[in-house]
Amino acid sequence: MARVDTGRVHVLGVRHHGPGSARSVLAELERVGPELVLIEGPPEADELVGLAGELTPPVSLLAYVPDSPSRAAFWPFAAFSPEWAALRYAAEHGVEARFCDLPAAHTLAAQEADAPEGADPEPAPGGGGEAAPEDPEAAGAGRAIADPLGVLAEAAGYDDPERWWEDVVEGRAAVPGASSPGAPPAGASPFPAIAEAMAAVRAESGPAPAGPAALREARREAHMRQVLRRAMRSVGGPIAVVCGAWHVPALLEHPRAAEDTALLRGLPKTKVAATWIPWTHGRLAAASGYRAGVRSPGWYHHLFTAPDRPVVRWLAEAGRRLREKDQPVSSAHVIEAVRLAEALAALRGRPAVGLEEAADATESVLCEGAPARAHLLHREMVVGERLGAVSERTPLVPLQRDLAAQQRRLRLKPQAEPREVDLDLREDSGRRRSALLHRLRLLGIDWGTPRGDSVRARGTFREPWLLAWQPELELRLIEAGVWGTTVEAAAAARVRALAADADLPQLTELAERCLHADLGGAIGDVLSALTARAAEDTDIEHLMTALPPLARSARYGDVRNSDSAALRTVAAQLLARIRAGLVPAVSGLGDDAAAAMAAAIDGVHGAAVLLGGGDEDAWLAALEAVALRESAPGRVCGRADRILHDSGRLADSALADRLSRAASRGTAPTRTAHWIEGFLSGSGLLLVHDTALLGVIDRWLGGLAGDAFTQVLPLLRRTFGAFAAPERRAIGDSARALGGPGGPGAAAGAEPVDARRAAPAVATAAALLGLGAGGG
Repeated sequence: MARVDTGRVHVLGVRHHGPGSARSVLAELERVGPELVLIEGPPEADELVGLAGELTPPVSLLAYVPDSPSRAAFWPFAAFSPEWAALRYAAEHGVEARFCDLPAAHTLAAQEADAPEGADPEPAPGGGGEAAPEDPEAAGAGRAIADPLGVLAEAAGYDDPERWWEDVVEGRAAVPGASSPGAPPAGASPFPAIAEAMAAVRAESGPAPAGPAALREARREAHMRQVLRRAMRSVGGPIAVVCGAWHVPALLEHPRAAEDTALLRGLPKTKVAATWIPWTHGRLAAASGYRAGVRSPGWYHHLFTAPDRPVVRWLAEAGRRLREKDQPVSSAHVIEAVRLAEALAALRGRPAVGLEEAADATESVLCEGAPARAHLLHREMVVGERLGAVSERTPLVPLQRDLAAQQRRLRLKPQAEPREVDLDLREDSGRRRSALLHRLRLLGIDWGTPRGDSVRARGTFREPWLLAWQPELELRLIEAGVWGTTVEAAAAARVRALAADADLPQLTELAERCLHADLGGAIGDVLSALTARAAEDTDIEHLMTALPPLARSARYGDVRNSDSAALRTVAAQLLARIRAGLVPAVSGLGDDAAAAMAAAIDGVHGAAVLLGGGDEDAWLAALEAVALRESAPGRVCGRADRILHDSGRLADSALADRLSRAASRGTAPTRTAHWIEGFLSGSGLLLVHDTALLGVIDRWLGGLAGDAFTQVLPLLRRTFGAFAAPERRAIGDSARALGGPGGPGAAAGAEPVDARRAAPAVATAAALLGLGAGGG
């Protein structure tokens, strides 16, 4: 093994996202004044280094296979990442910077080789990027000691490796004046001590056991050494290498070059493209699943960017945000919180106030001991969600450029923090924004998510959305580039591809989405496919499932100033086929099939109402035939009678006659119970206002034999149990009044009720209605 000249080569071992490491890197680079800076990362991004000065972190390098963009890897950087500090130093001082890790062309080719046959591997957060030194998979690389920082922390008397690193490196360098036992003196470089510690841990761990992870790490380090050898031959001045702390010993002690060459020979390779994309603090957080994630990116960003007194500024900001939430926080609260945080740090033997002390002070003083109030600040400050930005010179696929232009034109700025947007579809800007969001959803890019049922909640002119831009959407944009160079063209091409293999219900849903996305060029193809499928499909249930979205599309087209005549024509044809086949379709259905049919009838009725005119009248006539069909299930007949009554086609007296027939002694009790369930589905208030109907049900229930009552009780409990408590209470009150003077249940000359004898029946009725003994 040959040791490199440490007077010329300066290997800076870092924690990948640490403000202390970043400050130390900047100080060391200023001291060394390197001619070349090598940074852990994919060499394919060397041409992108010059853009670092134009980017706003957090950002990430993205490397992907152009022919299969889902095979990709990310290398994220925050403002407080040491690698980013090195990139900015190089840009500001005119120093050459290169990446030195194993090329993504090899790692992504290996990803393809390891994937099951036919699989399209999904990118993981931080996919090909390095994880933090304490991460077992990346740092231990299969060695006997999986967590090297854990060993060092235990030797220093810490039970938490992350706290040890923060105290010894992060706290010391990020908070001026801080020092910790075992840490280098203030002002001294921490990197020699880090190198020595990592060398000791690697030596004690012994040779890495054979395995894919160990081989991958060995190849990475072999490639780093090769890059360093070439740099030492081509550059005469100092060289700085910024890499994960675990790799430092491997870059200071070199085996023969032939050994590294042999280790890298024959690696699989694939074509790779690279670019910068915006990233978020949320995706840097360990909770997101990112292997190199940190627990508190917002706190780290604050430590790195605060010009002075970071703890005072942090708690003052916490107080300001609490006041914005109408919480009573004064300057005196902030002063006392600072004092408490400093006292806690001293009691705990910490070199400076850490996040734990600041959090304890926030909860105890600023939030007056209320954990729920303190929790309001956690996501907001500790994670500190923010979305980075790239420059116009950043390489983009045409689809990305088109979306960026539309975002600027429509004033829809992408943000990581979720925000609600209400679009007014009467306005041109509202319709254009809505079309863009719907087109992106057709491409699998869910920047916006519709909130609830906008038609029911706010009227057909309002469309509420929840917008949140996540970094992985950039990759999905690249993937969607195969469909076209603009959002509109790509969405239309995607719709045509989906229509080719869709069944009838999927086609009608696609037509609805197509209309929302204002894809006039594609909706004709969808309707042609829909008409062909409808002519071939003889399944009445498919037709009933397909109609509602088509009817909604026709109605929605009116709101969006779209031509919906073709949609109405196809919808009317579907409705005609449903009417013709409805009566035979409802005969002889079992309980589950009857429930599904009743729900489908509700959906078709809503569609018929939207279509209006003669279509609705013809539909109600078909329901009349269903209601009178003896072989139709009771639930379906009851549902049909309810729709007819609510539509004005069935008078109260006629409805009472039908209920009386359904509840006659010649009808099986279970059929009657199913009829009641279908009739009352959704709302039972009709029984409150129509005591004649309630009286019929009451008399039928009172006349049942014991076995029959036991048989129908679960069905009736299911029916009445679905009502809200106020509805059940109102029905119970009406039921009590049935036997009173003048009530429909009071027969002429009836004798007074014996309350003692009636008590069991009253208790049973109360249980049936879900009421307590007191009627509530």
